[in-house]
Amino acid sequence: MVFSSLVFLLGFLPALLLVYYLVPARFRGLRNLVLLGASLFFYWWGAGPLVLLMVLSISVNYVGGLLAGQRDRPRLAWAGLLFAVCAGLGLLAWFKYAGFLARTICGLGFAVPIPQVTLPIGISFFTFQGLSYVIDVYRGDAPIQKNPLDTALYVALFPQLVAGPIVRYTTVMEEIAHREETLSEFAAGATRFCFGLSKKMVLANSMGQIADGVFGQTAANLDPGLAWVGALAYTFQIYFDFSAYSDMAIGLGHTFGFHFLENFNYPYISRSVTEFWRRWHISLSSWFRDYVYIPLGGNRCSRARQIRNILTVWLLTGLWHGAAWTFILWGLWFCLLLLGEKFLWGHFLEQLPSPIRWACTMLAVILSWVLFRAADLGQAWAYLGAMFGQTTGLAQDGQAVYYLLQFWPEWILALIAFLPVKQWLQSWLEARGAAGQTLALWAPRVLALGLLVLSYGLLVTGSFNPFIYFQF
Repeated sequence: MVFSSLVFLLGFLPALLLVYYLVPARFRGLRNLVLLGASLFFYWWGAGPLVLLMVLSISVNYVGGLLAGQRDRPRLAWAGLLFAVCAGLGLLAWFKYAGFLARTICGLGFAVPIPQVTLPIGISFFTFQGLSYVIDVYRGDAPIQKNPLDTALYVALFPQLVAGPIVRYTTVMEEIAHREETLSEFAAGATRFCFGLSKKMVLANSMGQIADGVFGQTAANLDPGLAWVGALAYTFQIYFDFSAYSDMAIGLGHTFGFHFLENFNYPYISRSVTEFWRRWHISLSSWFRDYVYIPLGGNRCSRARQIRNILTVWLLTGLWHGAAWTFILWGLWFCLLLLGEKFLWGHFLEQLPSPIRWACTMLAVILSWVLFRAADLGQAWAYLGAMFGQTTGLAQDGQAVYYLLQFWPEWILALIAFLPVKQWLQSWLEARGAAGQTLALWAPRVLALGLLVLSYGLLVTGSFNPFIYFQF
């Protein structure tokens, strides 16, 4: 079950809202139980028996948190932390990386059996989320959660369960027990959800059709124009697809009284790769910063150790996204760019005009998405070669022009939507006095209703793609 489906929009969500709000607000524990049951059902709908893995992960983090919080017994606390980290990462390693490791060993000439393992939906997200709770408890940054149902709700809460954002326990721990649902919060959440849904249905899916059409061809036969059209389409697709899910998750959180932190902040306006990663997938970047980079020493150490720390983080970031050499190379690509900005050309880059800095950053990002999208290294090299003229050029039948003309409204909307136009308009209206402030409040809600109708129409006609980040 995904947010952009009729079964969710017309079945699951209305039924949950009805049952949830029929329970009086003073019975907070019962409302939480309704949410927990719905969240486990939501995951079971898509993952089937693998919901038991989710329950196991919850149990590991609950027990680990109980032990890790014993600060007057340091050895027991350390044992609890070690148990949760080893068990959580062990499950993640088996389900996500066992097959990749076996295939790599076979490629080196050693015959080993390749396990056939089904990758559970969202395992990377709920594993990292659970570990952040145990680590924070061990550090003393969060209290022990003694109620196993509240721990389960934190890990399994369905809005951000399978594709983030990765929510810290300290962000929602008070709201689990003491949140207050209001009509204004519900309206804001519903508006945010509708904007996210339309971003997925109108922009991400359209760009996905173009990207799939181009990347599905033999890369060496693409002419440069078509190769760039496909790369740009995927650049838009992955942003609108993932940020749409985050918008819907944050909006759904508001409808139930939860406030998740932002996960995207217009990353495609960045003027450096460093800035890009402050704006893209913020919850993952901050997770690696707080639980890997800083514990390794961060930047408060020698240059050699800083390089080691950055290399470690980006190797892990690449692997987190997928068990394939393309993802590892994708992580190393950003590692090299960030090291370059930090130690080599960063000062020179800052002297350049903003448009040039933006263009350089976007070129680096677009090339990275080719690595991310390619099925294997062979396709990645061939596709990059086609972008820069190393191609047979057999596909010169006007496909690039077709994709630009056939989807021209979506291209224009995409070019507008990656800019903070909404923020500019809201600030301008709010500066116009009471009338402007009223318009700034109600215009998004009216527009959201129109976008909901449009999205529903696209769903009915069968225009649907799964979310990219479900595979992680």
